[in-house]
Amino acid sequence: MHTPDLDRMDVAILACLQSDARTIAEHIGAKVGLSAAAVQRRIKRLRETGVIEREVAVLSPRALGLSMTFVVMVEMERENLAVLDGFRRQVLADDNVQQCYYVTGNADFVLVVTCRDMADFETFTRRMFFDNPNVRHFTTSVAMDRVKTGLTLPLEP
Repeated sequence: MHTPDLDRMDVAILACLQSDARTIAEHIGAKVGLSAAAVQRRIKRLRETGVIEREVAVLSPRALGLSMTFVVMVEMERENLAVLDGFRRQVLADDNVQQCYYVTGNADFVLVVTCRDMADFETFTRRMFFDNPNVRHFTTSVAMDRVKTGLTLPLEP
């Protein structure tokens, strides 16, 4: 997928949507100096070209009883495509995994996992790691505080 060249208007529209995706085209247009119709056309193009991947509601884990966050470094037994792809599929299917990165270094994957409590996390580890013969080792850090979480990206004109 080819990413389009973004002009300063596109960047301004993205900045508005990044802070609140429910902002209506009329308000965005007033901020950036375009008509609502022009804003809607640009947003449609940004969606179609994949610049805007999706629009979601950001939920509070604590409000939903998911008060614990874990950062887990996972080392696979073998590093071959079938093993890596299998683990990717397992991670994608698990709602407790909030983020997953395939990384360089000592670990193969870094996961950010959200659970209700330690018992919930233990169930998660059994399902993801102990029941998976391709996981060699995993190391867990418990997050003490959510200092910064977000999905906003730096936008440069």
